[in-house]
Amino acid sequence: MDETAERPRLRRVRHAPERRARLAPVWRAVIETGFIIFLFYSNLLMGEYTRTHAPNGKPLAIALANIFTIDNFIIGVISALIGYVVVEYLRRRV
Repeated sequence: MDETAERPRLRRVRHAPERRARLAPVWRAVIETGFIIFLFYSNLLMGEYTRTHAPNGKPLAIALANIFTIDNFIIGVISALIGYVVVEYLRRRV
């Protein structure tokens, strides 16, 4: 290979700032609602262990099967959306 010949340089693809600015609120909403759902399920899991009062405890698989139901998922998503709306309202107001 000739040393005088230039090698093609790889260019970094940069996203337009407008596109990033448009997606920022969407990503923030997804992250905040996901965190609220995580807190909801962790609270349910803690409740499963404190409610049983069994000396040996309950196996984790059984506790997870008890909390991951369609009803709990719907409640978690609705609660997360309500929580997100309230937090956004307070964020803009204060």
